[in-house]
Amino acid sequence: MTEILSQDEIDALLTAVSSGESFPAATETTTKPAPGAKREKKRLKVYDFRRPDKFSKDQIRTLQMMHETFARLTTTSLSAQLRTLVHVHVVSVDQLTYEEFIRSIPSPTTLGIINMDPLKGSSVIELDPSITFAIIDRLFGGKGESLKTNRELTDIELSVIEGIIVRLLGNLRESWANVIDLRPRLGNIETNPQFAQIVPPNSMVVLTTFDTKVGDVEGMMNFCIPYITIEPIINKLSAQYWYSSIRKGITTENLELIKEQIEDIPTQVVVRLGETELKFKEISQIKEGDIIRLDNPATSLAEVIIGNSIKFRGKPGVVGKRRALQVQEVISTITEDMLQDILMGEQE
Repeated sequence: MTEILSQDEIDALLTAVSSGESFPAATETTTKPAPGAKREKKRLKVYDFRRPDKFSKDQIRTLQMMHETFARLTTTSLSAQLRTLVHVHVVSVDQLTYEEFIRSIPSPTTLGIINMDPLKGSSVIELDPSITFAIIDRLFGGKGESLKTNRELTDIELSVIEGIIVRLLGNLRESWANVIDLRPRLGNIETNPQFAQIVPPNSMVVLTTFDTKVGDVEGMMNFCIPYITIEPIINKLSAQYWYSSIRKGITTENLELIKEQIEDIPTQVVVRLGETELKFKEISQIKEGDIIRLDNPATSLAEVIIGNSIKFRGKPGVVGKRRALQVQEVISTITEDMLQDILMGEQE
């Protein structure tokens, strides 16, 4: 039976919430057992009413999958642009207040204010100073080393980093394509986190943290999206919608491209005239000129096997000096559903 709080306990709870007192992460309570029964423990999870969760676990997981795609694209694009080994992967996806995010990043740093068209509102992409200066040093012909002391960017350095962020936004658009046709645009770059107030401090945001490594320099990259910005598409952030959108994204153009690629793949074709069973003693005594009786009559059609499947049946014969087969029946063909399965396997 569920235990009911007394009025004194309810008053104590409300007083603690209003005064800002902290609660332990989890507490254990016991219910009064029946005579002869064992004492049962219940584990309670504390809910902070000042920081309500806005995103479900499924939505957080979907955002993580989207940004894992963004991380792979960024790894490839930055490696090609910087001509050095770049590795980006998702560390965590958390929901917290915007104030907590601002307090967690250094100052000065590189903050790109992103307009999330067609969504209303903005987001923030933050590059750790060590990563920022490693990228700048690499683009200026250096080895990709970071500065020992942090400082603000010069006008030239800001222009260089602007180009990097624009490239990242292209990857971001592609990684969000299965949910929304996002057209992110760079508004401006700030170096002081206090000047990047895109939402009130107590607004909930979802923060994706990437571990980024450029050469031998390692740092963090953060992508912060306020809940009010992403709220119009919050129902689309589910694994079911994600996978269904991937399947819907398979267009006729993609299928035609796959067909063109398949056309040039060499494939082994086997023609089976018939089958029979022989003992090993009989096989060992076979010599040139012997006749092996098959299970098919001479007038029956031979089977054409591609891979492990029978695709055609036809009549064997000779064309010039070459043996050939005239196709009489088509057993199965490659359908669009089969091509879609192939495409889905490549994407996974």
